[in-house]
Amino acid sequence: MKGPATARDARRYFALPSPFRMKRGGELHGASVAYETWGELNAARDNGLLILTGLSPSAHAASSANDPAPGWWEGMIGPGKAIDTTHWFVICVNSLGSDKGSTSPASIDPASGEPYRLNFPDLALEDVAEAAHATVSSLGIDQLACLIGCSMGGMSALAYMLLHPGGARAHISVDTAPQAQPFAIAIRSLQREAIRLDPRWDEGRYDIHAQDGDRYPDIGMSIARKLGVITYRSAMEWNGRFARIRLDPEQRDDDPFGREFQVESYLEGHARRFVRHFDPNCYLYLSRASDWFDIAEYGNGSVHEGLQRIRIERAMVIGVSTDILFPLEQQEQIAKGLEAAGATVDFVALDSPQGHDAFLVDIENYSRAIGGFLDRLRAD
Repeated sequence: MKGPATARDARRYFALPSPFRMKRGGELHGASVAYETWGELNAARDNGLLILTGLSPSAHAASSANDPAPGWWEGMIGPGKAIDTTHWFVICVNSLGSDKGSTSPASIDPASGEPYRLNFPDLALEDVAEAAHATVSSLGIDQLACLIGCSMGGMSALAYMLLHPGGARAHISVDTAPQAQPFAIAIRSLQREAIRLDPRWDEGRYDIHAQDGDRYPDIGMSIARKLGVITYRSAMEWNGRFARIRLDPEQRDDDPFGREFQVESYLEGHARRFVRHFDPNCYLYLSRASDWFDIAEYGNGSVHEGLQRIRIERAMVIGVSTDILFPLEQQEQIAKGLEAAGATVDFVALDSPQGHDAFLVDIENYSRAIGGFLDRLRAD
C-alpha cells in the first residue's frame, strides 16, 4: 500500500557569512538563503542569469526535474522559452526576510531558540541584494551575464548593481521603480496597518504558519491582500472582466453588507489563497523595506545621479502604461539614468490591460521583449 505523496522540493540553501550585518543595524547569525537553479553553468562561468522576485513569490520560478510543480514564471523559463535554460544558467533567490525558505522573522533566532518575530533586525532591500550576491558568488560566478528584477525585485536589483559595480554585464528591469512614490507608500502603509490592527496579530506573537486555530491575523492579512490585488491590476481590466455583474442569489452572503458583486468574490478568493500561506511579520518587514528603498541616497538626493553610478553594458527597461503602482514614468526614469551611466538601453512600453501584474500574465508580450534582448545579448 502506497503512503501519502510528498511534495518535491528543488530548493538549495546557501549559508550566509556569520554574522551577516544589516544595512540599518543589527546582524544575523547562522542565516541562510533559499534558491533554485535551472540549466548548466558553462566552463567560463559567464552564462549566469539571476532573477530577484517581488514581495511574495518563492524561489520556485519554474518547474524542474526536482520539483515538477509549475513555478510563478513558468511560461517564461525553460528550454526554448524566453529565458532559455539550454543557454542560460538561471538562478532565482528567495529574498532574505521571506518565509519561503530564507531566514526571516518567522525563522528561529539561534540566540533565544524562539522565532525572531519583531526581534528580527530592520530589513532593507540592500540586505536582500547582499544576500543574493553572496549566493551568486558561492556558485563561482564573478559577473552575471544578466540580472533580472521584477517589481520589488527590480529595486533589489538596482541595489545589487550599486553595491557591486560590474557584478552584472546586463540588466532587465521589469515593472519596478528607483524609489517608492507616495501612492505606493500609502497603499503599503494601509496594508501594514490592516495587519497590525488585527487583534490576533498580537504585536507579532500569533501562531506562526498556523493552518487553523484562532491565534492568527486572518482578517488583517485578507484586507492587506485585497488592497494589493486592487493595485496590481488596472481599472481597464476591472471594468472589462467584472463591470457591475452581481453574484447569483445563492452565491451571496447572508450578511446584509456582504458580498454582492463578482469583483468582491474575486478579491475574496485571492485573499483566501494567500492568508496563512505567507507570514504576516515577513509581509510587514518586506513591505516596509520596499518603502525605504531610495536610489537617490546614492546620488546626493538625485535619482538620476544615483542611477548613473551603476556600471553595466546593456539594459532593457520594461513598463506598462496601466501600472498604477510603478507608473511608466518611473520606468522611463530608470532607462534615462542607465543610459546616462553609459549603458545601451532598450526601453519597452507595453499597453497590456493587466497593470502591474502584466509580467505574470501577459507572457506573450513579455517573452517577446525579454527573449529578444537575451538573444541579442548572447550574440554579442
